[in-house]
Amino acid sequence: MRPGSIRIRSAIALSVIVTALWLSTAVFTARLLSAELDEVFDSALQETGQRILQLAVVDVLNREEEGITRRVTGLAAHDEHFTYVVRDDTGAILLTSHRADPDDFPAFRQSGFHEANGHRFFQDSAVRGTVILTIAEPLSHRQEVGVEMAVALALPLMVMVPLSVVAIFYGLGFGLRPLEALRNQLSRRGATALSPVPVDGLPDELRPIADTVNDLLARLDMAFAAERSFAANAAHELRTPLAGALAQVQRLRQQATDPETRRRADEVEQTLKRLTRLSERLMQLARAEGARLVSDRPTDLCAILSLVVHDFDHGPDAGRVTLALPDAAVMSHIDPDAVAIVARNLIENALRHGQAGPVQVRLGADGTLTVDNESPVIPPDQLASLTDRFVRGASGGDGSGLGLAIVQTISGRVGSNLHLQSPIPGHTAGFRAALLLQAHPANKMDTQP
Repeated sequence: MRPGSIRIRSAIALSVIVTALWLSTAVFTARLLSAELDEVFDSALQETGQRILQLAVVDVLNREEEGITRRVTGLAAHDEHFTYVVRDDTGAILLTSHRADPDDFPAFRQSGFHEANGHRFFQDSAVRGTVILTIAEPLSHRQEVGVEMAVALALPLMVMVPLSVVAIFYGLGFGLRPLEALRNQLSRRGATALSPVPVDGLPDELRPIADTVNDLLARLDMAFAAERSFAANAAHELRTPLAGALAQVQRLRQQATDPETRRRADEVEQTLKRLTRLSERLMQLARAEGARLVSDRPTDLCAILSLVVHDFDHGPDAGRVTLALPDAAVMSHIDPDAVAIVARNLIENALRHGQAGPVQVRLGADGTLTVDNESPVIPPDQLASLTDRFVRGASGGDGSGLGLAIVQTISGRVGSNLHLQSPIPGHTAGFRAALLLQAHPANKMDTQP
């Protein structure tokens, strides 16, 4: 099961925590306020009862007739939350509020607060217990106030909780931007781009990661540099003994009179020539992987391709290579040696693995180099593997299997792509290799080890 996004997981967790905190705080506040409101209501009930008791005592003592029940008349229509009755020590009702129902007022034995019949009562007495006041407040009034208070607390939460969730998602996205920037920096690193990741501006939590990655990149760069250096040095050191051995074999073949000896000398000569070409390819591959391939000054591609094709006019493949150039010069910042290596490898690959037909080399005005040769249709799966190292085509040529791999390496480092097509577009057969030979120094893709 995939762990998912850190941002989403963290945002959900924080949202749940914040929501739970908001709700628990609201519940605690509601309970605290409810308790405080009960104290306020009890205080108001007691204060009102004591004031009414004083007035009731004056009214009872100033009466000329005893045993008469009076009901206070309301002066105007209003919500009466307090009702009361006044009794004597025998339980006879002396005074009631205008909405009081005596049946709802139990006779309590003790003074103080009581609850019964859905009311909160306060009872007090005066004149040595002969005047007893019982005042009541409906509990429904307090519940109504409590509900209104809870609603007043909940309404802001209905707005604040969604806003908090949105703020959490945005805040996490903003906070994780340096991590996304670090990921983008790492995605640009590869076998040919091992420069250190910049640590300026990174948060303290990401600096150790960047430092560790930079140490790893430095070790990889050293390992790759050592590998390239070994391949280049080995290939370079092999050139002299191979050239000497080739000269000795050629001399031996000239001096030999036995046909079998000459045949074997020819085989050894061909083997030495293949080793020589392999050492040259290894040096080209080392250059493609490690040398600086983008120069600060542009060079005319037409002149470079003319020189490369001219070399093939003086060999065994003279006349097979045709060159088509645009009328105007095509300038490129790719190193001239790298352009020559690319062109030579593509042409040699076409000559060696193509049929005995012409090889057409064209340079477009935009810097696109195209090399076409005659060949049977190459299956797509085999076509995709031709750029792998030491992979040869099905033609059975004596190549090293490094030509297209070298071109692919150079094209990747200068920010281009090698496109292989078979058949040639618009034809039923053939093989085409094309890539864009353009690179600007402001967008260098290669590094200098």
